[in-house]
Amino acid sequence: MSMNTFRELVSIPVPPGAELESQSGLQMNWPRVYGSLVRSAETKVAAIVMHPSSNFMGHYLLEPLASRGIDVLALNSRYVNNDSTLIMERVIQDLGAGVRMLRERGYERVFLIGNSGGAALSAFYQAQAERLTIRDTPAGDPLFIEPAHLPPCDGIILAAAHLGRADLLAGMIDASVIDEADPIAADPELDIYAATRLPAFDAEFVKAVRLAQHERMQAITARAQRRLKWLRESGYGVDEAFIVHRTDADPRFIDLSLDSNERKPGGNRGNNARSVNYGPNCLGRFCTLTSWLSQWSALTRAQGPENLARTRVPVLQLEYTADGSVFPSTIARWSAAAHGRIENFRISPGNHYLKDQPALVDRVCDLMDQWMRAS
Repeated sequence: MSMNTFRELVSIPVPPGAELESQSGLQMNWPRVYGSLVRSAETKVAAIVMHPSSNFMGHYLLEPLASRGIDVLALNSRYVNNDSTLIMERVIQDLGAGVRMLRERGYERVFLIGNSGGAALSAFYQAQAERLTIRDTPAGDPLFIEPAHLPPCDGIILAAAHLGRADLLAGMIDASVIDEADPIAADPELDIYAATRLPAFDAEFVKAVRLAQHERMQAITARAQRRLKWLRESGYGVDEAFIVHRTDADPRFIDLSLDSNERKPGGNRGNNARSVNYGPNCLGRFCTLTSWLSQWSALTRAQGPENLARTRVPVLQLEYTADGSVFPSTIARWSAAAHGRIENFRISPGNHYLKDQPALVDRVCDLMDQWMRAS
């Protein structure tokens, strides 16, 4: 039965964050996060959909779920639309503020909808809500975080779920970069976009690309650690900005036989992945030393499946089968992490955003609605 819905803008205070994490003095002195609560009739069941940095207040799930009697809070983090200074340990505090607000309003069951990059965030949050272990960031900065900041939820829904920001970037960073200061030069032996290289890629080439990607990620992390240590010991500051060029070069964007599903070429940012790769704004492009360590490096605490394995709540996973950046191997890792307490459904031929697929949006909302009521 469809119900009438209405929206409420919510403004929620959150604990202070890192020094100069925002250009807004107002935000720094009175830190808050903002969201949109879509409600219908009286219900005791609610869900939160949140991403570390994307603005989810226009999310496609809001009205459809609320019209089914599941109230939905689309919550934005303090880093909305700007992840250059993002610290994942702060984002779970922002999510916790939303969960706490819903509990205080009388919702008896609260679920996390981990859509896209929100999946690893949801797993990180719930793992820490069940057992708080973190006391600092990967940069060594202390956290003022306590169990009351992180009320546990009742279940997690994974939809088009990335493994986490670090894993995602590790698979997309361009292996052919020769010089971190040069946005153009490329090693043709590792360039998936070289004019002479056509799919299907041979196994040795893919292996070499993956090794070079790993080495590049490790080198950036080591440089960030060295630079941060020097800055702080020399007294020049507590952090520093830098640029990571060319971060949209996963071989799976070109060769559809790798980790095969129903996707089209090009990933999720348009069919010209090479143009995105060399463009001015893509994954992880603008960073600070501390944000790199927290969200993009292998030192991150926000690994998706690893955190999900530490939780005890039921899990629903929806695989969008034409997703350009969530692959069958991704689905398998999530499934293994929650073995024995996860239900899986395939949404075919769902693309990453269910763009122009209203029937699939209805299918997804029906499954979420039924699962949350039964959990």
